Amino acid sequence: MSGGGSLGIRSGSYGSLDKQLQNGGSLLPVQQTSARTKPSKMFKEKEGLVYWICKFAGRKKVGMLLLSVISAAVFLWVLYVGKGEDAQEGDQVPNLRLNDSLSINYSESSPIHREQTKKMYNETSFNNTESQNSIANSVEPMDKMVSVRPIESTVFPPPPPSYFLGYTLPPGHPCNSFTLPPPPADKKRTGPRPCPVCYLPVEEAIALMPKVPSFSPVLKNLTYITEPVLNREAEFGGSDFGGYPPLAQRNNSYDIRESMSVHCGFVKGKPGRGTGYDLDEEDILYMEQCHGIVVVSAIFGAFDDINQPSNISEYSRKTVCFVMFVDEETEAYLKANSGLDRTKKIGTWRIVVIHNPPYSDARRTGKIPKLLAHRLFPNARFSLWIDGKLELVVDPYQILERHLWRKNATFAISRHYKRFDVFVEAEANKAAKKYDNASIDFQIEFYKNEGLTPYSEAKLPITSDVPEGCVIIREHVPISNLFVCLWFNEVDRFTSRDQISFSTVRDKLWAKTNWTVNMFLDCERRNFVVQKYHRDHILPNPPPVPADLEPPPLSLAVEAPPPPALVSDLPKKFPLETTGERVVRVPTRKVSPRRGSRRSASRRHRKTISSDRDTDSS
Repeated sequence: MSGGGSLGIRSGSYGSLDKQLQNGGSLLPVQQTSARTKPSKMFKEKEGLVYWICKFAGRKKVGMLLLSVISAAVFLWVLYVGKGEDAQEGDQVPNLRLNDSLSINYSESSPIHREQTKKMYNETSFNNTESQNSIANSVEPMDKMVSVRPIESTVFPPPPPSYFLGYTLPPGHPCNSFTLPPPPADKKRTGPRPCPVCYLPVEEAIALMPKVPSFSPVLKNLTYITEPVLNREAEFGGSDFGGYPPLAQRNNSYDIRESMSVHCGFVKGKPGRGTGYDLDEEDILYMEQCHGIVVVSAIFGAFDDINQPSNISEYSRKTVCFVMFVDEETEAYLKANSGLDRTKKIGTWRIVVIHNPPYSDARRTGKIPKLLAHRLFPNARFSLWIDGKLELVVDPYQILERHLWRKNATFAISRHYKRFDVFVEAEANKAAKKYDNASIDFQIEFYKNEGLTPYSEAKLPITSDVPEGCVIIREHVPISNLFVCLWFNEVDRFTSRDQISFSTVRDKLWAKTNWTVNMFLDCERRNFVVQKYHRDHILPNPPPVPADLEPPPLSLAVEAPPPPALVSDLPKKFPLETTGERVVRVPTRKVSPRRGSRRSASRRHRKTISSDRDTDSS
């Protein structure tokens, strides 16, 4: 009966609890287990379960054990629910700020986003102000992201920009406030000279190398025309190496589109394989393995001595390809005088010998590695061209950081230190006998008919129409590759004086794409390259003009765009450059010592330096 009494007491207790629940408007515990599942009623539900368990359990210890098991199960369930809520919050896109100026949004659930953001922004720790708007516009408002269900967590937000958009140095950086000091007051030295340049340390420049390519406006895909069977019926100009594109095709190449195919040398096939400018297979494989930066130079006709780069970091020596192209004549000279052997190395330079040069003129052949480095090094991202007469004295990473990456540019070249007008440059070339005068006049008149005008302030921000072409710094992206291809086509069609055709090609692309080049000061160029002298020798007389290089028939000449008055002055189909184009220092006659002879020799030396520096051997 005691069991019955206990049951009565428990019934009474339930009765008292029932009254309390009625006053509170709640349900009985048994009803709660069947109708309610809210976590807030967990303890009451557990109390009801304990009652029934204890009622049928023989001993209290067993009931307490079961109670502990149930409590542990309830605790694990609550923990599981809380973890699910945290995971739902983790699917939202957090907002990070770098240097209080750049807002970066990314999804932690995407390892690709984390890797790109880490490489493009965290390693540089600079402010990418240009990409701020593009990233901010691609992110949805936060109030919409809060309501994202867990099932939608696999839909990632747009990735960070896939192009390099430049950067700015942090506030207070010394290079931000750097200004050129006034030139030294040395009346005895009035010619061009180097000026200070604010480079970053090599380690910082290496860290700032872009991980992704720069943006190429309009043009995205560029291919090159091959012609196994050449059509030589063009109006004028051209060669078996660069093809004979008609003027209509030339004009069409300036109509910039998303996908284009243009002439760009090597029209007979793959570069270096039976196209003219042929290379050994071993050298081709080596050049295909250059994936980062290449420094390119060339010496033809044994005209210069090899100048070894200086102040180059060990990292650059291991990661940068230094390639010097030479012809067979120069190869023989290097074997006899510079110790060239089977390793094909002389100091830092890898020597690559070309065979079957496509032009009889060494200077025109030199335009191939100068302008078509992207075809010779198909996997390289950046190239630095320096003339064979120059010595590189600054690390390539520092040069690229200063003139490309910091400026967010894909092509950089120095302006001429003295001339900035194409018409003045043409007259200077004629006066120095660097090319046949009739050919220069024909090219200038052709450009005038297309709209070429003397340089004026109306072209600003373009500061010059005449480059100093002995150094070219560029990134191999479609738009810059197109520029050098079209520039080479002008050199192949007209004279090899690339300073004359530079501004015409640049301005045509600028009008279509708003893309232009970074033309830095000539004194800045002289800061990272030092000009040496050509090897002293007397040039032999030029060979006679071959029969196939005679001027085109009059019927073809009449179709040329220049006015009829210039028909009699049409250039030869392949104008042969005169010996005056290659400037030679003629040995001066020795005189007996006398008073003031040191001063006279100094004057002669300064005059020679000024003359050589004013001469572009490219």
